[in-house]
Amino acid sequence: MKKSKDIKAFNILSYTLIGLVALICLIPFLMVVVGSFTAEKEIIANGFSFFPKELSLEAYKTALKEPMAILRAYGVTASLTVIGTAIGLFIVAMTAYVLQRKDFKWRNKVSFFFYFTTLFSGGLVPWYILMVKYLGLKDSYLSLLLPPLLSVFNIIIMKSYMSGIPQALTESAKIDGAGDFTIFMKVILPLVKPALATIGMFIALGYWNDWYNSMLFINNENLYSLQYYLYKIVNNIEAYKTILAQAGGGTSLGSAISMPSESLKMALTIIVTGPIILVYPFIQKYFVSGVTIGAVKG
Repeated sequence: MKKSKDIKAFNILSYTLIGLVALICLIPFLMVVVGSFTAEKEIIANGFSFFPKELSLEAYKTALKEPMAILRAYGVTASLTVIGTAIGLFIVAMTAYVLQRKDFKWRNKVSFFFYFTTLFSGGLVPWYILMVKYLGLKDSYLSLLLPPLLSVFNIIIMKSYMSGIPQALTESAKIDGAGDFTIFMKVILPLVKPALATIGMFIALGYWNDWYNSMLFINNENLYSLQYYLYKIVNNIEAYKTILAQAGGGTSLGSAISMPSESLKMALTIIVTGPIILVYPFIQKYFVSGVTIGAVKG
């Protein structure tokens, strides 16, 4: 009976602490939501608040002024995320599977080759010359798809997870006449779903948040990623406000103050994070299992 009461007290305490931590994590996002609906003058005068005196939709009106451009940028980013994540997961899983196979005699040397690339880099200029001059990927969809496709860090994680799969499974499949690719697809992949979900989330977030490659390689507005398109909106607003402020005069200064800048950043954050947040509940079960990769087992 006493043990039952102790367990009940422990559960109450645990759920209370978890609830408080969840609330603390939620507060910044709530501040972003409220800030996106706050008038710019209110933010300049009083800063951000959970209970602003003046609300406004001006930030969303500015962000969605060209809805077709937003939808086009969404389409580019969404397609990059889906295609890149699928191809990236397949390449990472196959590479890790080969590198953890003990019957592959070159696995240590190839592993060192991958690891070596994390220590040294050729730099931005040689990479840019390679992509633009030799590969001809300027203003190309592939210039956005290829750079984030493969990560040595993801390969190491996947290899670590696959190392825990008993070799007897592979040997049994070989005895039954299965080839290496069949073993990989029908035996290995179903066993590494938690790792696939975790690494898939890493890859998807990398594609979704990428703006740097668009800045380097893309001049065609039809190929702008969502992050880069919104980045240009903020820069244009800031530049316009600077010009108005320098022009002088009460009207120009008043227009510059009323134009959304801080509230626009909050609104763009909501626009960007909304879709990717909706994906997490579908892979939560596998993601929770995947984050324990490498944990000590009792």
